[in-house]
Formats: sequence, C-alpha cells, structure tokens
Amino acid sequence: MIVHYKPNMHKDTAVVFMDILHSSIISITATILSLVFCVFILHLLTQKVDGKKRYHPIGGTIFNQLINFHRLHHYMTDLAGKYKTYRLISPFRNKIYTADPANIKYILKTNIDNYGKGWYNYNILKDLFGDGIFAVDGDKWREQRKLLSHEFSTRVLRDFSSVVFRKNVAKLAHILSEAANSNKTVDIQDLFIQTSLDSIFRVAFGAELDNMCGSNEEVKKFSDAFDNANAMTTWRYTDIFWKIKRALNIGVEAKLRDNIRTVDAFVYKMIHIRTEQMSKPETDLPMQWKKEDILSRFLQITDTDPKYLRDIILSFLIAGKDTTATTLSWFIYVLCKYPHVQEKVVQEINEAATEKENATDITYFAANVSEEALEKMQYLHAALTETLRLYPAVPLDPKICFSDDILPDGFSVNKGDMVSYLPYAMGRMKFIWGDDAEEYKPERWLDGDGFFRPENPFKFTAFQAGPRICLGKEFAYRQMKIFSAVLLAYFVFKLSDDKKTIKYKTMINLHIDGGLHVRVFRR
Repeated sequence: MIVHYKPNMHKDTAVVFMDILHSSIISITATILSLVFCVFILHLLTQKVDGKKRYHPIGGTIFNQLINFHRLHHYMTDLAGKYKTYRLISPFRNKIYTADPANIKYILKTNIDNYGKGWYNYNILKDLFGDGIFAVDGDKWREQRKLLSHEFSTRVLRDFSSVVFRKNVAKLAHILSEAANSNKTVDIQDLFIQTSLDSIFRVAFGAELDNMCGSNEEVKKFSDAFDNANAMTTWRYTDIFWKIKRALNIGVEAKLRDNIRTVDAFVYKMIHIRTEQMSKPETDLPMQWKKEDILSRFLQITDTDPKYLRDIILSFLIAGKDTTATTLSWFIYVLCKYPHVQEKVVQEINEAATEKENATDITYFAANVSEEALEKMQYLHAALTETLRLYPAVPLDPKICFSDDILPDGFSVNKGDMVSYLPYAMGRMKFIWGDDAEEYKPERWLDGDGFFRPENPFKFTAFQAGPRICLGKEFAYRQMKIFSAVLLAYFVFKLSDDKKTIKYKTMINLHIDGGLHVRVFRR
C-alpha cells in the first residue's frame, strides 16, 4: 500500500498519539481508583474488627471533600454542627476534623508534642514554603520561632512597621479619593492585597515597591504567582493523585511548578540585592537602608544561606500579606452589610482620634493618629475580632498524629492520622457561641464598660493557641486598626451590588472569590 504524504500528516500523528495517551491515562486512573476503593474497604473492615478502639463517626470520604471543594468550609461546617468531631475516610489515613474546644486544647497545648506538621503536611507544603516555620516541626520550627519571637518583640520592628502602615494607608486613601470623585467601583480586596504586599515587603525586605500604583509589572507577576501557588498547594490536600501529576509534570502540578519558579526568581533577586547592600560600609548606606527590616536583621544574626532566607521570608509574607488583606476585606464586607456597625466604628474613631479635628489632609491624619488613640478604639478592636470569628484568615489547620492517642472526647486517633481543627466552622457553632453564633455582633466581645474582653483561645482559634499561637497577632491588629481608622474616618463604603452573593475561594487563606467590589463616598 502506498502512503501519500500530506503536509498536515504530522498533526494527524500527534492527534492519534494524544488519543492513545489520553486513553492510557484514563485506564491508569481507573486502575488506581479500583485500588483506592479496595483500600477503602480494607480500611473499614480493619476498623470494624478492632473492638478495643472507638473511632469518631464517619462524615464521608475524601471524594465527598473533592466534590464539595468549591464550598469546602460550608461542607465542613455542616458536618461539625452534626458531629463536633468527625472523620473523612481517605485511602491511607483517617482525616479527623474537630470543632470541639476540649480536643483543640489537647492538640495545641496539653499533648502538643504528639501533633505537628509531620511528613504528610511537609511533603504537601515544602515545594512552596520549603523549611519555613509553617511547614516544619522540631528543631527547625523552634529555631525560627525563637528568632521571629525576638524580632516581633522589639520596639524597632513595632515603630518601623507602624510608620510603613501609616504611609501606605495614606497612599490607598488617595486612590479611594479618586474613585469617590469619579464615582467608580473599586475592588477593595485587590487594593488591600496590593497595599499589604507593599507594607510587608517594606517591613520584610526594606524595599519600596509602589505596587499600588501598578508601575511594577515584575511585582504583579510575583504577587499573582504567589496567590496561584497558594491555591494550588491547597488543592493537594484533596487531590490524591497530585504526586503522580508532579512526577509527570502535568496539569495543576505543572502550573504550580511554573508559579513557584516565578516566586523564587523574585525572592532570590531581592535577597541578592539586599545582601549586596548590607555588605557596604554603614556610612555608604542611604537612610532607608538602616537595618530595620526583617531580612537585614536576619542577615546580621544568621548564615546568609539564600534558601534558608527564602523560606523564612515567604512564610513571613503569607503570614503578613494575605491574613491582614483578607481580614480587612471581610471587615469592609460586614460593615457594608451592617451599616449601623460602620457608623458606630466611625463615631468611636472620631471621639478617640483628636488629630481628626483639624486634619482635612488624609496624609497628615494617617501619619499622626497616635498609639493612644488606637488603644481607645475598643469597639473597632471588637468589630475586627468578630470578623475574624466568622471569617478567619486561616479557615482550617491540619496536624499529623505522631503516635496512637485518645482525645478528650474518648475517641481514638491512630498514628499517621491527620487531625485538623476548624476555625471557620467553630465560629458558626451554636454550642460554642450560642444561638446567635451566625450573627455578626461586635458587642459579644465587650464587657459592661465597653472594654474589649478576650475569649478562650481554644474557642477563638483565628490566631492558633498554646505554644504555637501566632507571633504576629499584635502586629496584625496594629496594621488593621491603622488602616480601618484612617479609611473609615474619611470614607463610607457600600457594596456595588448588594444582591450579589459573596463567596470565598478555597485556598490556604480565606480570600473573597472574585474580589470585593464597592463604591466609596466621602464623609
């Protein structure tokens, strides 16, 4: 038979090859799923015949989690309301989720040495976070915790960061002024993310990015890549085939690798620039490079291994950028939904900040609102905390059980099981907060005299609790209060479409999916 050559013959061959490859992948996937199903059955049968242990009720399987991934925290909340603590069956381990404060205290404090990131979490997180504090246990965690604890406790960082926050909220206020003048809708979450990135880079690297002006395309690529890598890393907790995809460099894993490559290139460049500047004599450094930032201080007290610095800085970035930006975004959202709360916050700001009386200039007010004035804003503090109760920046936190154990509720946990507590679900539990648990009520955080009243940290877990409690808690509150005080003193916020349903995006941090579009009006 004679085969006549056609110009597009190589295309036909490629199509056939892709069809064969596609069929092979489907066949392999079907085989793997069959094996997974057999493991499921074996797992269940093994637990049934073991009469010595009592296990938490089964809420579903990892496949239910996969199906509900777009509404993951609602799904987990529904199950927590039914069981308090439950498990989802997974091929190789139980996945236990709890909203029970007694269990959480046990995991985060009483028996903390038995619950940590473990190899399972480390393996999922290490491509993005390396050996940073959010991915490791043991000596690596203790070393970084000690270093960061010292840095967060210094007056130098507090004063330096406050100046940065005041400067950047003034920039943001001017952008909002232009939007108010032109009656344009703005995505306030996007603006918060940009200004938080500017702030955290100044505090972390000593670098001025001016990202809010949109002038630095390299920074935008980094920011987008970091957010994408964050979401794709979260997907690994649900995708049981992620290791195969990573090995083959296909699908989401291929995109994740590309995004991490973009992140690394940017961070290593910043480290290189800062290291070179630090090598210069002190007298040759300009005023803005006086070793107040985190990277400079680490360069003075640790080895200058770029990988080590990269891991620490990325952990610092996700802790400082996404958490405050998303919390401020949800805060504006609830203030739009509850305008009486917005006005009550504004009234307190005006009473506490005497600088406002003669401050027609926003930049002047931002630079001069005092620590004393911020301290007086108890209702603002309560309103921010109530936002975190319902919309925690980190909606769930997974640990691994290192040895067989029994939780305070009397149910067993096996070595290797994943045990997660659920800040998002906990904020909606009536057995914790009462019948009005799902209502936004800042007053629940105030005593009879109007002063802020903290709650049990194992009940309110937005900042973790016990030895692992968030080191940046006060740092975050200071930033959020400065931003809130300045913006609310000068602007009224309203949703651009109050009939649109606001949803979260399932990722490590609780971003608003598609942003938060608001209209801004001058007061």
